[in-house]
Amino acid sequence: MADIEGVWVEPEFESSLIQLCRENWKVPISDLSNHALATYIRQRLGLKAVVPEALRRIERGYSDDSELYDDELANAIGELA
Repeated sequence: MADIEGVWVEPEFESSLIQLCRENWKVPISDLSNHALATYIRQRLGLKAVVPEALRRIERGYSDDSELYDDELANAIGELA
């Protein structure tokens, strides 16, 4: 994500969303969990990179047991429309 969106800028407050994004900011897109991908998609971060990866995983039926609920990643993609 850092290569796409730039250097992480620390916000003035803390939340679980910020923590998740911070922890995954330098993780290669292909190594992100499905939950992290869904989160970035919902936050509209790095869409040019995360959407193709998400679509590949959905097409293959890939599950890493990280999603908060069934089809979280597919639902995040659906919310883009």
